[in-house]
Amino acid sequence: MAPKGDDVVVSSIKLEKIFSMKGGKGESSYANNSQAQAIHARSMLHLLKETLDNVQLSSPQVPFVVVDLGCSSGSNTIYIVDVIIKHMSKRYEALGYDPPEFSAFFSDLPSNDFNTLFQLLPPMANHGGSMEETLAADSHRSYFAAGVPGSFYRRLFPSRSIDLFHSAFSLHWLSQVPESVLDKRSAAYNKGRVFIHGANESTAIAYKKQFQTDLASFLRSRAMELKKGGSMFLVCLGRTSVDPTDQSGPGLLFGTHFQDAWDDLVQEGLITSEKRDSFNIPVYASSLQDFKEVVEDVGSFTINKLEIFKGGSPLVVNQPDDAAEVGRALANSCRSVAGVLVDAHIGDHLGNELFARVEQRGTGQSKELLEQLQFLHIVASLSLA
Repeated sequence: MAPKGDDVVVSSIKLEKIFSMKGGKGESSYANNSQAQAIHARSMLHLLKETLDNVQLSSPQVPFVVVDLGCSSGSNTIYIVDVIIKHMSKRYEALGYDPPEFSAFFSDLPSNDFNTLFQLLPPMANHGGSMEETLAADSHRSYFAAGVPGSFYRRLFPSRSIDLFHSAFSLHWLSQVPESVLDKRSAAYNKGRVFIHGANESTAIAYKKQFQTDLASFLRSRAMELKKGGSMFLVCLGRTSVDPTDQSGPGLLFGTHFQDAWDDLVQEGLITSEKRDSFNIPVYASSLQDFKEVVEDVGSFTINKLEIFKGGSPLVVNQPDDAAEVGRALANSCRSVAGVLVDAHIGDHLGNELFARVEQRGTGQSKELLEQLQFLHIVASLSLA
C-alpha cells in the first residue's frame, strides 16, 4: 500500500520514495500510455543526432557510456538508447575504427518499475562474434545494460565517467511541490487548485524558483559526471508564454479536466476542500528564458541548441470521433503519470473515482481536447564548457 497523508507530496524525500510513472502493463500503465512520447521523441531524432555528432570520440579501446535519465518503464527508452548506439557506432566506423563496447545505464527513482523495463530489454548479442555481427542483429542489443536508482537532482555516477546523457519528458517534474504552495499562511498558497495553471503570481514564482533550483542541481551533478568532450540532450515540457501561470499543454491536461474532477469529489462530499488543496502536481513547463538563465548561471555548459519544439497532442486515439475513447485516453494519460501521487494522497478507491470523473469530462469535451491539447517541448543540446 502507498502511504497516505496530507503531506505526502510536500517533502522531496517522500516524493522521491513514492513517485514513479504507473508501472506494470495494465490499461493505465505508462508502458501502455506513452505512445505520444514515442511519436514526439521520433520527431526530434534529427536534433538528437546533431548532438551525437558533437560528442568527442574516445579511443575505441574505452567503452562508450550512455545514460538515460528518467527512463521510466516502457519501450521508449530502449528505442532511444538503440538509436544512440547505432549512430555512434557508425561514427567510429566512418573513421575506420571498430566500434568500442557500449554500456547503457537506465536511471530513474527507486520506485520506478525497473522489472517491467528489464523484461522489455532484448537479449544481449553474443559477444563471441564481431561487433559488426552484433550490430546487425536487430533483435538483440549491442550494449551492456544496468539500472541506476536515484534522483537525477543529485550525483548518480563517478566523476568523468559518462559520454552522453539523454533525458526526455522528465525534467519538468520537480523534486518537490514548493513548500509555500501548500502553506496556508503563505501568499503562494494554491487554494482551490491542484496545479500552477491559472494560479496567482506568488504561486507561479514559487514553482519557477523550485524549477530553477532543481535544474541547477541537475546541471552541477552532470557537469561532474560527464567526460571532457561529452554532451547532453535534454527534452522537457516548455511554454512560449512569458506568464508562468499559462502552462499551455500541461495546463489543459492538469489545470482543467483533472482540476474539475477534484472539485467534483469535493462537491460530492467524497473529500474535503483541504484534502484537495494539500495536493499539487509537481510539474513546471519552463520558458526558454527560464531555462537559459539557469544554464548560464551554473556556467558549466555551452548551449549548442536551445529551442521550443512543437510536440503535438499527448493523446493517441484510433477513432478521433469516438468521444468515449478520447475520454478514456485522457484518464489513462493522466493516471499513467500522476496516478501514483493521487493514490498516495487519497487512496486507490478515491483515485478510481477521480479518474472516472476525468474520463467523463474528457468524453464530454472530446472534440475540444483533440483540437486544443498540444504539448510544447524545450529541446536543449549542451556540452561541457
